[in-house]
Amino acid sequence: MPGQLYVVATPIGNLGDMVPRAVEVLHAVDLIAAEDTRHSGRLLKHLGIDTPLVAYHDHSDERQMGRVLDMLVQGQTVALISDAGTPLISDPGYRLVREARLQDIRVTPIPGACAAIAALSASGLPSDRFSFEGFPPPKTAARVKRFETLAESAQTMIFYESPHRILDTLRDMITTFGPDREAVLAREITKTFETFLTGTLTTILQQVCADSNQQKGEMVVMVKGNVDAVSASEAEQLRILKTLLDDLPVKQAAALAARITGGQKNALYQLALSLRPD
Repeated sequence: MPGQLYVVATPIGNLGDMVPRAVEVLHAVDLIAAEDTRHSGRLLKHLGIDTPLVAYHDHSDERQMGRVLDMLVQGQTVALISDAGTPLISDPGYRLVREARLQDIRVTPIPGACAAIAALSASGLPSDRFSFEGFPPPKTAARVKRFETLAESAQTMIFYESPHRILDTLRDMITTFGPDREAVLAREITKTFETFLTGTLTTILQQVCADSNQQKGEMVVMVKGNVDAVSASEAEQLRILKTLLDDLPVKQAAALAARITGGQKNALYQLALSLRPD
């Protein structure tokens, strides 16, 4: 029987956020594959875990991934961890997980800390729909181009950013999303100097420029979706639905409108009933 690959989340700052199940798994597995063995070694030492540790990230050569897969195929267990948070969420591990699944090896997530979700949960921004965009491109032209493709997005957008690029990124966001777009900058989540800056992109940039401390540490930038785009989308859904109701039954019109616009079928059905209750 093949072994098992565990994808294990680790703390993003506060060691107290290490869940008991993760500790049990890291004690029990045959091998831990870590993004950085020196960094993870300190965490494992703190937890009293002496499981063998090897380096693995998505830029590892095929031989290293092959060694890990061979162990799994032979029935051994491996835990994949990143430097902090949940592996694969803008961290290494995708190739290994994909290959494991292709070889019918069981992959089990051990949930825990994730900076993007932790930041969103405390941001006060709409969280019913959101997109995780990871790190923006490091070069200005590519970064602006990426933001331009997202400018009309109606959902909250979550970005990671490094301290030495945060000012340039905020300026480029102002250029593409507009100076008055609502946003939140979360910094050093779960750590001693955790801060949340809330306001427009302009006011957040001013605060970061005025305080050099706000230019340090791990950062999550969350930008509210384009409210005008939501209104335009809903208006288009209504227009199409009304047109379809001229010739189709309510249920069929709602289903077709959902397919055309990408809207929610149930919501469009309720809207259709209100327009033509018979």
